[in-house]
Amino acid sequence: MSEVDLQVLGRSSQDEPEHTIPTAMQEVNLALKECGFGRFHIKLLLSAYVGYTCGLVVSISTPYILPIAECDLNMSLLQKGVLNAIPYVGMILSSSLAGFLTDTYGRKRFIVCGFLGIFFFTVISGLSQKYYILVTSKFFEGLLFATSFSPFLALTSELCHSGIRDRVMLVQSSFVAIGQISVALISWAILRCDWRDVLFNGYIVLNTWNYYLLIMSVWSLCASILYMFLPESPKFYVTQHKYNEARDVLIRVYKENTGKPAETFKYVNLWKDEMKQAIVETPEGEHKSQLSAGFENIKPLFRRPLLLYLLLFCFINYFTMTQYNVLRLWFPQLSTIVENYRQNGTEDFCVMLDAYTHDLRIKVNTARDDDVCLPVRSGDETYLNTVILGCICLVPFIITSILVNKVGKKNLFLVCGLLSVGCTIALRWTVSKILLVSLFSTDVSTAQTMLSLTQAMVLELFPTSYRSLAMGLIMTAGRMGTLVGNVTFPILLDLGCVIPFFTLSAIMLGNCIMALFLPTKKT
Repeated sequence: MSEVDLQVLGRSSQDEPEHTIPTAMQEVNLALKECGFGRFHIKLLLSAYVGYTCGLVVSISTPYILPIAECDLNMSLLQKGVLNAIPYVGMILSSSLAGFLTDTYGRKRFIVCGFLGIFFFTVISGLSQKYYILVTSKFFEGLLFATSFSPFLALTSELCHSGIRDRVMLVQSSFVAIGQISVALISWAILRCDWRDVLFNGYIVLNTWNYYLLIMSVWSLCASILYMFLPESPKFYVTQHKYNEARDVLIRVYKENTGKPAETFKYVNLWKDEMKQAIVETPEGEHKSQLSAGFENIKPLFRRPLLLYLLLFCFINYFTMTQYNVLRLWFPQLSTIVENYRQNGTEDFCVMLDAYTHDLRIKVNTARDDDVCLPVRSGDETYLNTVILGCICLVPFIITSILVNKVGKKNLFLVCGLLSVGCTIALRWTVSKILLVSLFSTDVSTAQTMLSLTQAMVLELFPTSYRSLAMGLIMTAGRMGTLVGNVTFPILLDLGCVIPFFTLSAIMLGNCIMALFLPTKKT
């Protein structure tokens, strides 16, 4: 469904003259209103929760296995950073193409195939014995998740009428934090175990982290199965002139939500008496003219002032996602270091990190073939801290909905940015465990709020005809920031603990300065 249709469906019915004949998309919206909210939408949200958690497994399962798999895979700090970042390389490469293909060929097939592909490569990750195999599998997991992520977001939106769409999408967005808590609890239960099995005369050795990845692959398998039993978007069917299929989907939603027979559905005969079912072949020349018109429509995006705003948002999202994902993905590893390197409870955060990097550097430089590598295992404290972080990350969804209309998106963004700068600098001198978790949680949650505000400002500022393209470019810039940040963070950490955290503080301060140049309202 196009952004134009979304905008049309968002209008209230009283804004339309009574004599206006509704478009096919408006008729879908009216039919979905008749269906209401019920069991079907609960199944839809359950599927979305599993899908979101699957995506979190792709990105945040790696930080949990870094400490325990350090010796098995002989990883340096830089290799850990690459492993954290590699899923985002796949996402960057596939997200734009996937968006185009799903608009052309439908949502469901890409969702199902994408999650099945993630399941396959997660199993490969779980069976991997070498670092390069694990990195390659993680790359394809990221590539396939980007293929399935956009369509399952679109599917949820397109199966809800305009009256409930915003609330349903807000609930779906909260699944990021809820899924983070779920993954932390499962990791806590599994990675505290001590499992090791040798198969095929030592050719395959399954350690605890191998079993962990194999068990976590169930999320993607379940997501694929759940979406197999959901219908295709009726709005996509309408764009393809498949009106009978669209009507069948609407009838199914009505029956599941209300429990009533199809005959009681007000729109049971929708489109039956019209000649819309026939598909008219478009001449090749007309296809070319439509393509030319499409390029013509997006030209204003690359002219002043929108081009300047686009570049500004790209830089802002690049640095915001750098901060957000570096702290979020490295938190389990850093928390594990704090657990194992705290001597008398008085050392500050950077003293412990510098001690760890010093010991790791000596171990790498003086390693011998007969040396026994002992992994630094995560304790209960690390997993509990991650659960707390996930719970606190639910707060932004509440704060944003309450304050955004009173304070304004730009002002709220600036406040969050300055708060993030303060928290990141304060990490340098942290000596209390409680303060460490509080600062990390506040830092990550404020960065998450900034990401949400950035997306909202982009949707408000850029016109409908090229809004999706603008959002795609801005999100690509953000994922590139995640990639660069996770690769450079261990390099900076090896140079000294102060350097990466002061660098992140400077980045967020620069974000606040750039945000001052954003417009306060739509131009």
